[in-house]
Amino acid sequence: MEVRNCKGCGRLFNYLQGPPLCPACIGSLEEKFQQVKEFLRENPKAPLSVVAEENDVSTKQIRQWVREERLSFTEESQITLECENCGAKILTGRFCSKCKNGLIHDLNGAVKRPQATLVQQPQRGSEKDRMRFLEK
Repeated sequence: MEVRNCKGCGRLFNYLQGPPLCPACIGSLEEKFQQVKEFLRENPKAPLSVVAEENDVSTKQIRQWVREERLSFTEESQITLECENCGAKILTGRFCSKCKNGLIHDLNGAVKRPQATLVQQPQRGSEKDRMRFLEK
């Protein structure tokens, strides 16, 4: 195990994986996430700055949750993100549906699927081609 300082509070903790935050800070961040999620459900048209201010969360953190597809904005929301590939307006994630489908198609084309090879049974030759044994 690795011991690290928490990026949130500075305390030492046993780091296993994920963000470099102690369990207490991860729990606090998860509570903030649930609070932001509920706020957006009740106020779908609120601007990002208002959502961040009302819930005491940075806009960077809210954008990260949206990029991770943990949060999604509604159609009537004023908040949109840009597709990282083409720049189209999206409501959640990193890529628009067109770019996602293109990436999936490209990845499927890059991976060669093994084809089943047919195993042929040895053909039985004629009687004269067979091996002969001498009897004692």
